[in-house]
Amino acid sequence: MNPTPSKEYVAKIMRRFERAFPGPVRPALDFIDPYQCVCAVSLSAQTTDVSVNKVTPILFEKYPDVASMAQARPQDVEKIIHSLGFFRNKTKNLIGMAQVVMEEFDGQIPDTMEGLTSLPGVARKTANIVLNSSFGIVAGIAVDTHVFRIAHRLGLSEAKNPDQTERDLCEAFPRKHWGRVNYEMVNFGRTICDAKKPQCATCFLNDLCPYYLSQLD
Repeated sequence: MNPTPSKEYVAKIMRRFERAFPGPVRPALDFIDPYQCVCAVSLSAQTTDVSVNKVTPILFEKYPDVASMAQARPQDVEKIIHSLGFFRNKTKNLIGMAQVVMEEFDGQIPDTMEGLTSLPGVARKTANIVLNSSFGIVAGIAVDTHVFRIAHRLGLSEAKNPDQTERDLCEAFPRKHWGRVNYEMVNFGRTICDAKKPQCATCFLNDLCPYYLSQLD
């Protein structure tokens, strides 16, 4: 069973995150509506947001809405997103997502966790981002590779999978801070707490971090 971190420990992390990443939460992916958000987040798996942002303007110009994506030919979508990797599976999910939305949700991207996770290629991570970014609904914490890594390095979770890690994080952080903490952890992972070369020596959390402190023993 994962030990629950103290409120004092979590409060220190929150204060330092807010100082390090001040201002409003801004998504790194470019999109203007829920449809584009689902597509962009789905495409971001195993690649960078910068790479996705280079591809989506072309994708959305050709397929501007759910209806057009539902009618897309796989080979045409594959050609556009080929550079992102796993393009065949991503294409299958994009078209499948659009078809399900047309058939079961009257062409409107659903605004519930249950509805979103019923779509092909949409797991809780994607659903959390779409709910927060497109509908202003904070239903949880999106656990991507950065959040998963940081949660474990900071001792906030020992879970083996993203879903349980999300539950641990949601228990550790106050609900009103879930959206902001999510944004801060992703940026922390991108800029400081790298998977292979974390900047532990200069990190603003190094005096708290079990991962760093264990290396000093």
